[in-house]
Amino acid sequence: MSSGDLRKPITARQLARMIGVSQSAVSRAYTPGASISSEMRQRILSMADSLGYSPNAIASTLSKRRSNIVGIVVSAMQNPFYPVLIEKLSRGLQEVGQQSLLFNLTHGADIRQQLAALRQYSVDAVVIVSAAPLSGAALTWATEGRTTIMINRTVPDSSLTSVCCNNAEGARAISDHFHALGRRRVAFVAGVPHASANLERQHAFIARLAELGMTLTASVAGGEYSYEAGYRAALEVARTTRTEAIFFANDILAVGGVDALRDEMGLSVPGDIAVAGFDDIAMAGWPRYSLTTFRQPLDAMVERTVQLVTGKAEPAETNIHLLPGELIVRKTTAG
Repeated sequence: MSSGDLRKPITARQLARMIGVSQSAVSRAYTPGASISSEMRQRILSMADSLGYSPNAIASTLSKRRSNIVGIVVSAMQNPFYPVLIEKLSRGLQEVGQQSLLFNLTHGADIRQQLAALRQYSVDAVVIVSAAPLSGAALTWATEGRTTIMINRTVPDSSLTSVCCNNAEGARAISDHFHALGRRRVAFVAGVPHASANLERQHAFIARLAELGMTLTASVAGGEYSYEAGYRAALEVARTTRTEAIFFANDILAVGGVDALRDEMGLSVPGDIAVAGFDDIAMAGWPRYSLTTFRQPLDAMVERTVQLVTGKAEPAETNIHLLPGELIVRKTTAG
């Protein structure tokens, strides 16, 4: 096709002039429930289709004061858990007529400055799926006047709504599993140190160990949710302690840990050290790892989030929606 065959899209004003109707009639034809006869709507839509016209979403936003756009705030994209969550969330929002606008909080940048971008865009709601520690005050300021939902995180002493897997339940289940296997000397490897999900898993795991009379041999701060952090932490645990099992705060840490224990330390997993993670990412099921983990109920979390965004969720007694997960036992503990 030559450049001369390319035409600029026609505007609503031009379409209205061609049909002989007002511009507001064109707008009403594309607005569900608007006051316009079915015959007139069909006439406008048919002519628009033949001329290649489509309504301007930005102009529609300005006139209706609703954008049907949900801002999704993300970070730590090196963790495979988040791309899957974002894909499922975007698809769930699309199914109810909502589009997504991604805001990526880059590592090392001024988070408050990045959050300020939320105030500059016309989004109807904000969903926070970031692992980066964010204060309740900063989030409340950045999302003022919009429905705001946090997934997989909570902010203490905040009125913001959260949708989370029951992290404490999962951590206790892994403690009980290690105990049932006869592993009494165990370690914990953390991810992002101040992230709420990490803290909930860590505190519940250590408390349950004490209840069961088990020994915490080490609590290592990985510093981030990454393969490299898990690899380094596993080497530290194996070289400095006598440990029979390690609970990594998430799966990508655990995957790095398994490789370090096997390939660099020459240890058997689970013969010498049993390993468990959290999330149940796709890699956890790969034959190379066959990782025991606690599965987050992603589909249920996305469904509840979409219900909250659209105002269709059942009333709850608390602003924290805890959903049950499931312990998945594989070969890194029961091989």
